Amino acid sequence: MSNSALSSWQFWALLSAMFAALTAIFAKVGVEDINPDLATFIRTIIVLMSLTFILYATGQFSHPGSISTRSWIFLILSGLGTGASWLCYFRALKLGPATLVAPIDKLSVVLVALFGVAFLGERPSATGWFGIALIATGAVLIAVKS
Repeated sequence: MSNSALSSWQFWALLSAMFAALTAIFAKVGVEDINPDLATFIRTIIVLMSLTFILYATGQFSHPGSISTRSWIFLILSGLGTGASWLCYFRALKLGPATLVAPIDKLSVVLVALFGVAFLGERPSATGWFGIALIATGAVLIAVKS
């Protein structure tokens, strides 16, 4: 694999999408016979252990003192958002089919675009907005059709 692929945000975004898709399938099967909150807890422990191993193995574990207060605040808020998202996602998977839950969950793409404009000053292109509208339309069609 070329070094340019490894430094490409598109490469990592595609891998993220692939792993997110696998996560939905694995989680749907895994949550069948247990409480979705317990399933989320188990998943969180596995993520924590995996990341701890990766950070130690690659020598990237840094002393927390080098992290700014602002970064701490926003990482804590991001962690709380992730936890809430995972709890809701596992509850939705427990109650509904993965083929419907996952696309509706991806409305997060639309919300990221709106929040990015409102809070970060980002400006998607006309083509970008068209794609965002298609994602929103697809999620609504999937939800309404069912």
